[in-house]
Amino acid sequence: MKQSILLSISLFLIGTSAATAQQTKLKIDSIINRSNIIPLLSMNDNVEHIVIEEEPAFENYNAVFKQRLDSIQKAVPLEYNEFVQKYIDIYSKRKDMMGKMLGLSEYYFPIFEQALKSYDIPEELKYIPVIESAMNPLAVSRMGATGIWQFMFSTAKGYGLDINNFVDERKDPVQASIAAAAYFRDSYADLGDWLLSIAAYNCGRGNVNRAIAKAGSRDFWDIRPYLPMETRNYVPAFIAAVYVMNCAQAHQITHQQSALNNTNETIQISSFVSLPKLAEALNVDESELCNLNPGYKRKIVNGSIESPKIIIVPKTKFSDFDLVYSLLNNPSEERANVISAANDDVRVRRRKLVVKVKTKATSKTTPKKYLSYKSGASSSSNSGKM
Repeated sequence: MKQSILLSISLFLIGTSAATAQQTKLKIDSIINRSNIIPLLSMNDNVEHIVIEEEPAFENYNAVFKQRLDSIQKAVPLEYNEFVQKYIDIYSKRKDMMGKMLGLSEYYFPIFEQALKSYDIPEELKYIPVIESAMNPLAVSRMGATGIWQFMFSTAKGYGLDINNFVDERKDPVQASIAAAAYFRDSYADLGDWLLSIAAYNCGRGNVNRAIAKAGSRDFWDIRPYLPMETRNYVPAFIAAVYVMNCAQAHQITHQQSALNNTNETIQISSFVSLPKLAEALNVDESELCNLNPGYKRKIVNGSIESPKIIIVPKTKFSDFDLVYSLLNNPSEERANVISAANDDVRVRRRKLVVKVKTKATSKTTPKKYLSYKSGASSSSNSGKM
């Protein structure tokens, strides 16, 4: 399955609904305070209730923003409320950053879309990397989440991503996108709601299920107060990112061209190949070739006949084809053993330290910052970030 999806994406690399103009009735959602529901005056005891059409409970409500969100909504609910508005304000003011996101989207979105489509995941989830990593495949969070989709080590390994001394597929946009799509498939199968699945991507399905139990509801906006603080803001930030990326011109955000080449092709490598040497043979900048293949840690493609690797190269008319052929087909003497990487999850290292402290030292010498740490599974199904 993984190979067929990769082939589909590789081949791809080679080669709104309108908003309703008027509303006859204001919808009851999380924006409207229940105090807006007042009794209709009646001469009998059977009091009917109506919803009065008045401004919602936050000062900067913008009916145009709500209409735009309604117009671009597809499978994922894009609710407009004060929490979403807060992030629209933030992102719409960061014009340079969002302009760069528009440029990067030309290269990355087709990759995301192909992976999501292969698992029947809504296309809108391609905006997750905007808020996760600013679409930077080399991004690493303070907790160890890595790559364009910000996978934690254990979750990445659980979804088939290789992490060793030569490669970290969390940094490979193609492979990481396939893993992210599979994760969303599993989350939706468990939770049955796309906003809850998005929340689970941030804090884990275990935290979301506990919040559901406490709230007695499966609506994200109902369970929001019971989620970790970061996750409470994560879904509104996602909705705001979808809005700003689709309505950039309305906020004077200018598209900035990305340095990534959009006309590329893929090559299968069955030997050890140096990316700098290959860049020289292809007559392209080394940085350009490395940026197209960020998953290779040491600028070496550790391919073999048993386990060939895929690299992306820009199309060029000025290659030294004899040198390229020699590099790709003559095994290099520069071989080394592939060693699995250690777990880089900060939480795992803390848990190990707690165990050592409890067995080797008294409470008097125990670092306080670790005493309050609650041990739990590092898998995304139970706790913490993806």
